[in-house]
Amino acid sequence: MPIIPSTYLKPPAYLFNGHLETIIPSLWRKVAGVEYTREKIDTPDGDFLNLDWSKVGGAKLLILSHGLEGDSRRHYALGLVKIFNQSGIDVLVWNNRTCGGEMNLKPILYHHGASYDLETVVDHVLGQNIYQEIVLSGVSMGGAQTLKYLGEKGESLPKIITKAAVYSTPCNLASSAATLKSRSNLFYKNRFLGKLKKKMEAKAVQFPNLIDLELLRRVQDFDAFDTQFTAKLHGFKDAADFYKTVSADNWMDRIAIPTLIVNALNDPLLGAECYPIKLAESKSNLFLEMPERGGHTGFSLQDKEFTFGEIRILAFLHGA
Repeated sequence: MPIIPSTYLKPPAYLFNGHLETIIPSLWRKVAGVEYTREKIDTPDGDFLNLDWSKVGGAKLLILSHGLEGDSRRHYALGLVKIFNQSGIDVLVWNNRTCGGEMNLKPILYHHGASYDLETVVDHVLGQNIYQEIVLSGVSMGGAQTLKYLGEKGESLPKIITKAAVYSTPCNLASSAATLKSRSNLFYKNRFLGKLKKKMEAKAVQFPNLIDLELLRRVQDFDAFDTQFTAKLHGFKDAADFYKTVSADNWMDRIAIPTLIVNALNDPLLGAECYPIKLAESKSNLFLEMPERGGHTGFSLQDKEFTFGEIRILAFLHGA
């Protein structure tokens, strides 16, 4: 499928580079009017997931996966919930383990390859048998989880799931992780790492012999954090093994339904391998859109409530 030309031209003038396009909406954007009903479900390994529902009585459901250290209250999640609800579509935003305000029960947390938890969510929804159609979306890490799930399922994906669309997605995890070594990305590294360290400290309270707190305090970069903590907790050799093993592009060639990826070319958190141009050109059902601007989960529009990303995802998943 040819690469899709993007209609997104530029953000408001005050967002004059990719960092501002990323940071300003993340810190200051507010989306009002979204109310959730929370449901807690069990996982097959004896843990739980918190699901946040926003229902308008629709026959169609969007299942949304959030980004790294995000949850259902992040601006991009609320924006998608609101714009889909206004179109008569129910939305379920699931919170990854440790996200959404409640620490999970198991020693593990979550990661980009945690498609097993997305599968648990999908299976739970299918068991309710109340929707005629389901579509999937994910933002940043949630996009990677979504793409991995779709590829793992391939032709065996439940037929009720008809389309998927993701944006600001690290299709290649190693390439994305490498961007956090750049001095220009120090803000993102410190913010993500600080939040994840706090969660490891909480795990040390839950499991006193699990976490080396002195080592945790010395860790200053993601390679060390993912080697010493993420990889060890989740059964990988080191950071490199973790990035390689769970990366969504290991499975994307097996995706069997129409799927859209919208990744801005000036996204500070995506490396070159996160733009799967050759794969999109060879697959009839994989659509790749690469706006020049947008930043990471930005895509702001002047004097508009919704972002280009949200409008584009709705258009693709709702038949336009």
